[in-house]
Amino acid sequence: MKSHTRIKIPAGFWAGIHQLGIVPHDVARKARLPLTIITDPVVTTAQYFAIWQAYSDLIDDIAKGIIKLTTIFETAHYPPTVLATYHARDYRDALNRMARYKQLCPPESLRITEEGEHCTIELDWLHTEQAGPPLLVGITLAFLLELGRRGTGQPLKARLVEFSHPMGDLQALEAYFGCRIRIGADCNRLTLHRGDLDRPFVSYNAELLEVLTPVLDQSLDEQQRCRTITEMVKWILKRSLTGGRPDIQTVASELGMSDRTLQRRLTDEGTSFKHLLTQVRHEQARAYLADPSLDIKEVAFLIGYEDQNSFYRAFRIWEGDTPSNWRTEHLGTTR
Repeated sequence: MKSHTRIKIPAGFWAGIHQLGIVPHDVARKARLPLTIITDPVVTTAQYFAIWQAYSDLIDDIAKGIIKLTTIFETAHYPPTVLATYHARDYRDALNRMARYKQLCPPESLRITEEGEHCTIELDWLHTEQAGPPLLVGITLAFLLELGRRGTGQPLKARLVEFSHPMGDLQALEAYFGCRIRIGADCNRLTLHRGDLDRPFVSYNAELLEVLTPVLDQSLDEQQRCRTITEMVKWILKRSLTGGRPDIQTVASELGMSDRTLQRRLTDEGTSFKHLLTQVRHEQARAYLADPSLDIKEVAFLIGYEDQNSFYRAFRIWEGDTPSNWRTEHLGTTR
């Protein structure tokens, strides 16, 4: 995790949990953080996750906590990045703005895919190997649907919601999302009816967007310039390794540049695409092998090797040992 990742807690967060009968000081104490974070709300990713985990521990049920905080949060308390989505032209415009401006306020990252009659939004994490607490996952996905409901003024329903971890009272969540909830999925994902994306927002405000958009876009450009291309390439590679080998063209197009430009920028930073791909595979291999529930064949697949032998050869070059020996040694020392 990059320790310099700074996350601003939205102003309405503490007011919202106070309305639910939870004392902000109790959350700070349970998260083992100084009480000053309530008045000076800039935290690291680890502290941000600790706050959400503490809130989760203080409520009876994750599902109820998700629904209550999502619905109680007043639109007036939205930070500028969210206001820009609430006043968008339609639901599609709102979701695209949300995915774009989320980059200004990590650690969540949203990937939107429209296909056939569905629109899926997958939640991932920026600049951290650690996944966020289940409650934060639930609130992030519930808020995307809540945004559509408030913006369109319609009681929209999701098509399917998938969570990788248990989320408490499933019936309450299914009633809120208006669809089936799947637990134990390989990722956290909200699937919407694609037709709903064309619904206009009753809260559309062109004048406000004219003021907010350039300011937010400028902040985003500044932030992205500060982040090295090497960091961004590694992050994209980690997301897209499974079951295949991402090529430079794919990564370059995700970054909105040609492969030649990407190669040149990486050379300027003293590295190459091939080197970063190897580095990411090596880092991910070590992380996956440290998880005893994954067999070696699965690890090979997860880091983009179609056959186990190629993985074995590569691993021997990296570590001078076989994956199984490395795992035995590593897990033996950590116990």
